[in-house]
Amino acid sequence: MFENLTEKLENSFRLLKGEGYITEINVAETLKEVRRALLDADVNYKIAKSFTDSVKEKALGQNVLSSVKPGEMLVKIVHDELASLMGGQMEEVNIKPNPSIILIAGLQGSGKTTFSGKLARFLKSKKGKNPLLVAGDVYRPAAIEQLKILGEQIDVPVYTEEGNQQPVKISRSAVLHARQKEHNLVIIDTAGRLAVDEQMMNEIASVKKAVNPHEILFVVDAMTGQDAVNTAKAFNDRLDFDGVVLTKLDGDTRGGAALSIRSVVNKPIKFVGSGEKLDAIDVFHPERMADRILGMGDIVTLVERAQEQFDEAESRKLHKKIAKNQFNFDDFISQIQQIKKMGNLKELASMIPGVGKAMKNLDIDDDAFRGIEAIIKSMTPQERENPAIINGSRRKRIADGSGTSIQEVNRLIKQFDETRKMMRMMTSGKKGGKMPKGMPMMGR
Repeated sequence: MFENLTEKLENSFRLLKGEGYITEINVAETLKEVRRALLDADVNYKIAKSFTDSVKEKALGQNVLSSVKPGEMLVKIVHDELASLMGGQMEEVNIKPNPSIILIAGLQGSGKTTFSGKLARFLKSKKGKNPLLVAGDVYRPAAIEQLKILGEQIDVPVYTEEGNQQPVKISRSAVLHARQKEHNLVIIDTAGRLAVDEQMMNEIASVKKAVNPHEILFVVDAMTGQDAVNTAKAFNDRLDFDGVVLTKLDGDTRGGAALSIRSVVNKPIKFVGSGEKLDAIDVFHPERMADRILGMGDIVTLVERAQEQFDEAESRKLHKKIAKNQFNFDDFISQIQQIKKMGNLKELASMIPGVGKAMKNLDIDDDAFRGIEAIIKSMTPQERENPAIINGSRRKRIADGSGTSIQEVNRLIKQFDETRKMMRMMTSGKKGGKMPKGMPMMGR
């Protein structure tokens, strides 16, 4: 999302390279470029100016420490101000008991229904909740069916009332149904329109009054840029919502909405979505997003995603196999499956400091492992268990069976051998460290 902004900010910081001190002259030149970068990212002019004024005030007069270069000092100040601009710290969704009611609002096409399913899955798996999804969008023909499909995928019931076109009555009945069936969480998907209008606002305000939700989340498409901020203000003026959800952050968007919304509506961004898959939802951390904007990666989120996928008992077993040099192709393909579950590969790469920048022009799709998987699946059980027996004739058979070349098979086997040696070295603690627990063993 922030590729262009990251690149422009890095270019602006180069203006301070070689300077001994931060002065009014050199900082003004740098911040002029920073402001331009923010405006290009579709950040509101007043917010961009206020941001650079605040950075300038903090930067001027600071003596540069002997171990810190002026550019690094300014990056630190910009980082802290970016995090502050986006809210400063993570704020969790407000969950109350018996049952907790969450109202989902936003325009049509913003991703409300998909997010409702994602949120139900997230709170079921992370917080141990027993959710009920409510189909309150009675106008969009496919909305109820879409929510039913999502409910089936995550094993969460969906409350509907066929033929009832009154969202207020549906929402009231759903809350009563949740109490009877002992659901401790109710997520109400509401109707949207293509633009803000009085009928939609009156309706959702009536639903709010009827069920008195503990949390109202406003879902907005980050691709709409500054329009997203304006829409958020219109909804907040009427609903006084509790938090923002930014969807479609994986699209070709300039990021202005993420940087501007908090300042305009004074409400936190609580979740971000970056894909259609039901696990493509992250709690919003302003500091981590500031890291990513400045090209510093996001190792914490990467480790958290990895830990979600690993099984502790399997991990212990795998470490023992690696230590005994028994790691084989079955284990290798198992690790690939874990990595694939963690999310979009290009997004994962962007979380590693320096890697995202190096790969920004590469087109990495989720089928990047397809060739490797085909080769491994073309091996016999004995070959996967004991790669040492794979001779020339076996390599030709594997290449023919996987639709690849002998050169590709040779390359994979060589990389596998190197990976196995590296893993054994890391597990035994040689060359400075052990493999962190909970991280999949990422082969090359």
